[in-house]
Amino acid sequence: MSATPHSGQPFQHWQIQHDLDGIAWLTIDRGDDKVNSLGTEVLAELDTIVTELERTSPAGLVLMSGKQGSFIVGADVREFDATSDVQVLQDNVQKVHALFERIEKLDFPTVVAFEGYCLGGGLELALCFDWRIALDADHTRLGFPEVNLGIYPGFGGSGRAITAIGALKAMQIMLTGRMLRPRAARAMGLVDQVVDIHGSLRWAARNAVMRKKRHRRPGLVDRLSGSAPVRPLLVRQMRKQTAAKARREHYPAPFELIDAFEQAGNDQAEMIRLEAEKVPRLLAGDTSRNLRRVFRLMEQLKAQGKRSSFKARRVHVIGAGVMGGDIAAWCASRGLEVTLQDREMKYIEPALKRAESLFRRKLKKPEALAAARQRLRADVDGDGVARADVIIEAIFENREAKRALLAELKGKVSDHAIIATNTSAIPLAELADVLEDPGRLIGLHFFNPVARMPLVEVVHDPGSAPERVDDGCSFATQIGKYALPAKSTPGFLVNRVLAPYMRNAMKLHREGIPREAIDRAAEQFGMPMGPVELADTVGLDVGMGVIDTLMGEQAAEDRKVLEEMVKAGKLGKKSGEGFYEWKKGRPQRDPKAHEGHDLNDLAERLMQPYFDECRACLADQVVEDADLLDAGMIFGTGFAPFRGGPLHYLAGSGETDATPAPATTTEEDS
Repeated sequence: MSATPHSGQPFQHWQIQHDLDGIAWLTIDRGDDKVNSLGTEVLAELDTIVTELERTSPAGLVLMSGKQGSFIVGADVREFDATSDVQVLQDNVQKVHALFERIEKLDFPTVVAFEGYCLGGGLELALCFDWRIALDADHTRLGFPEVNLGIYPGFGGSGRAITAIGALKAMQIMLTGRMLRPRAARAMGLVDQVVDIHGSLRWAARNAVMRKKRHRRPGLVDRLSGSAPVRPLLVRQMRKQTAAKARREHYPAPFELIDAFEQAGNDQAEMIRLEAEKVPRLLAGDTSRNLRRVFRLMEQLKAQGKRSSFKARRVHVIGAGVMGGDIAAWCASRGLEVTLQDREMKYIEPALKRAESLFRRKLKKPEALAAARQRLRADVDGDGVARADVIIEAIFENREAKRALLAELKGKVSDHAIIATNTSAIPLAELADVLEDPGRLIGLHFFNPVARMPLVEVVHDPGSAPERVDDGCSFATQIGKYALPAKSTPGFLVNRVLAPYMRNAMKLHREGIPREAIDRAAEQFGMPMGPVELADTVGLDVGMGVIDTLMGEQAAEDRKVLEEMVKAGKLGKKSGEGFYEWKKGRPQRDPKAHEGHDLNDLAERLMQPYFDECRACLADQVVEDADLLDAGMIFGTGFAPFRGGPLHYLAGSGETDATPAPATTTEEDS
């Protein structure tokens, strides 16, 4: 194989070679990053290479990655903030359109062969090739995640995806941002060939070039889904389903994509033209800017997990209730060996049943399902403590019970193991002194439901050993969660902010505002669910415990309401009745109860204690800085991502006074 000349200048991000059969092997290997993304320099070099390929017309072209186990993660998101000038953005998009069209029109066979992430702009580039080959590996994923950044595919992907697989399938993956495994992508038609994990991508790619393989057009039914007679029905259904998940004023991108499809349908060129019109406007808009901020905050949280090389193999969870059982199941689903302890087997059995449901939902292959079952074991006697790398206490929220349990661990735990409590609000200092080395205890505060909530607060206080905190962050990252180091003040960060917010909702409800109006106002503001529904979802018994820990006598009236409901067996969603009656996992609402209430005004009143407490937490240095606070509230409470975080939102609203509002709870109150 010989190197190809390229006007005498070396490429920083690409290599190209020719083999004896005249096939050009093009490798993307971004020189200034650990992953490949399509930045300005990368695309400029590709333009030069395409010009040379058009001139020399090799026997075929194969595109692969020089990054181990990874292809292209998308466009370079970091460059999106370089300008908010819509005309400049439009010019940039049109340049990429022209380049990708030239690749699509190359007059020799073209093949792309990859493993790892093929996302966003990477998938849009792959769609320009005649034949697409993916390695059937667990780390290979394809998709269009652009909606998560407040845009939709803008490098020609919207038009080419519809051409490749039909409108219905293409619109589904673009509107949801769903990522596909290789075989699912093959069944859909997004890739043409899947190579077994032990097979050779290079051999498959060479074979495809030699045989001049080309992607087959989708079947008649798929082609008809974008045709003029069918399109209006499809568009109505898409708008209905999208509106059920998001408001257009909050998240305009999916609605703009539907509008484009309504106008252009199967017309690839028109869909691509509309990208150049719509995507730059979306990029310059507030929603996309704020969602890009959320992306950066997410990366900042991921970095917290890189402060230690700690890796766990075995986890022991004590307490098989909903939280403990679900933590155990989650860890087992992530490949760890887990022992689950409780007083009797009858308390562990329900957790194992819930774990089975999680495994079936997450693990598609029978062998993976069987392996997860084997990794999760009941352990009434607590034999797993001695072998565990991580021990998580997750019993009911009672200070004395937790102290007694932790005291029993003396002499049983290996020196390297993390000892953690999942307390929702109890300060570490009130638990740690029962250990031989109090500095070993950290908090690993998970949120309910464990499988859906991405954040874990890694709780510490002045007595905590810093290396143990770092180990806790690494463990949280290892199991696929975002680690947020938080100071051990009552409620830590998330519950400290949620408590006055929830209390305010209860106060408004007692004053006569319907629960439905309160929840609708919160959702209209952008929260994922209203505070009344949230209280039912978490459990009113859990809420009562948090009130006892955080609010004390000042919340006596709220506690009395909850106590009466709990005594009556109304625990919320888990018992079928709380503030709402629950049927099939859904709260039963009066659809007209909110009428006559100014929801914007109500939202402002409802959110004020939330904002006040965020500023108080920043003043108290519960987390390191404002960015981490915003990240914690987005990923821990679901604070409207399109607003970029509570402190960012307040700054943008003109509330830039750096002096924090007074806390709604004092040290004495707590």
